[in-house]
Amino acid sequence: MTTVDPRTPVLVGGGQITHHADEPSPEPAELMALALRAAEADSGGRDLLRSIDSMRTVGQLSWRYAHVGRLVAAAVGAAPRQHLQSRMGGNLAGSMVIDAARAIQAGEIDVAVVCGAEAWRTRSRARAAGTPPEWTAQVGTEGAPEPYGPEDPLSSPLERERGIAEAPPIYALFEVALRAGLGLDVLAHRHRIGELWSAFSRVAAGNPWAWDRTAPAAADLWEPGPGNRMIAFPYTKRLCSNNHVDQGAAVILTSVAAAEHHGVPRDRWVFLHAGAEAVDHWFVSNRVDLCSSPAIRVAGRDLFALAGTEPDALDHVDLYSCFPSAVQIAARELGLLTEADGSGWGGIGARLPLTVTGGMNFAGGPWNDYPTHGLATMADVLRRDPGSTGLCTANGGWTTEHALLVLGTEPPAAGAFRSSTPQAEVDALPAVALDDDWTGPAVVESVTVVHDREGPHQARAAVRTPRGDRAWCTSTDPGLMAAAETTELVGASAVRTGDAGFIIESPA
Repeated sequence: MTTVDPRTPVLVGGGQITHHADEPSPEPAELMALALRAAEADSGGRDLLRSIDSMRTVGQLSWRYAHVGRLVAAAVGAAPRQHLQSRMGGNLAGSMVIDAARAIQAGEIDVAVVCGAEAWRTRSRARAAGTPPEWTAQVGTEGAPEPYGPEDPLSSPLERERGIAEAPPIYALFEVALRAGLGLDVLAHRHRIGELWSAFSRVAAGNPWAWDRTAPAAADLWEPGPGNRMIAFPYTKRLCSNNHVDQGAAVILTSVAAAEHHGVPRDRWVFLHAGAEAVDHWFVSNRVDLCSSPAIRVAGRDLFALAGTEPDALDHVDLYSCFPSAVQIAARELGLLTEADGSGWGGIGARLPLTVTGGMNFAGGPWNDYPTHGLATMADVLRRDPGSTGLCTANGGWTTEHALLVLGTEPPAAGAFRSSTPQAEVDALPAVALDDDWTGPAVVESVTVVHDREGPHQARAAVRTPRGDRAWCTSTDPGLMAAAETTELVGASAVRTGDAGFIIESPA
């Protein structure tokens, strides 16, 4: 080990908190502090928290603080000289880890932490009871951390007007486009995503920090029923990310020199080999199709090259898993699917499990903070498999922003952490124009049906005009909504009407 660059970044501790008890959860700031203490204990080192240079907190939704990092630092006895707070985005925890690794490699910091927590279940119960939780109320005089990440809205005003601004229907549109591309009929496809999610649930059953460890059968996931209503076809509630959780997570990153200084045993070190980040065309309207991610593909290419590995050489994988389509798109773009017939793990042709946690429905989907749980779990999995390497991904928006990391128990092949942001290449890739003024013949590109608690509410579709532009349409016609859930409408001839409605003229 004397040959390892002392500036090489290592993940030395991971901590997770899952509050299942019926009584209210501790507030998010306290959950973060608990997770950090657990991460320090996990490291086996001493005085790591008192030596934090950079406190990086994941943006919360269940409670808004003026400066949560200051509260957390005080709770663990830290005095960081840098405070970063992510904006909204499921990729940003991963991005903050990549950024911290770069800063450690460059000698700018020695000890960094990334932590986050949500107590959404407790907050929701308090709202329902009309008794707001008595959590810390910070005022503006507390100052503000340095914001991390973009704050641009994920959907344009026109997309919001057309209903393209909510996660379930958008990812459902991706899912239907994937299904059509695979040539599966509607029912076979529902079985497929049920099998995929059931495979995720079996991993969660073995994860002590998972929210749901019951490992339901595939049919219990894809079939609507009591407690599992349809949200956006083909997604039932149990096929969607579960944010109704009280969870916190933290990881501690140091240089090799700092790990040695703090007495962290060598068998606790997990090396950060490489990271890559990229952003797809920002608005869904302009994507070249609805079932791919050029940003993941290009970033993944760079990631594996920098890490000196290949997809087939990975031992463990954790893909961001808000919805089945997000997993399938990432797995395809990263070369993790090897069997075109759909056999293999999860019924989608994967060589190995695509999660180490069990995913965001079963392990828990605490809004922006899932990647911290994924990294903490991956560190534990890698340590129990000496010599192994793992991949973690993080996804923000509508498969919009991406952060990818390769980690391993041995030092990086390149001798140092390396990273890439191939954004210019992604930006130069083809885009599709949006034509919201089009009326006339069109071809259905994808379609979903949004449900409320009473049943089908509205069909939402992407169509392509004769010129190849994209347009968004809606319909509340009962017959059309029924057809969208039972027959193949992708590729069907349609007419887009002047009120942004659509009519099916002939089936695909």
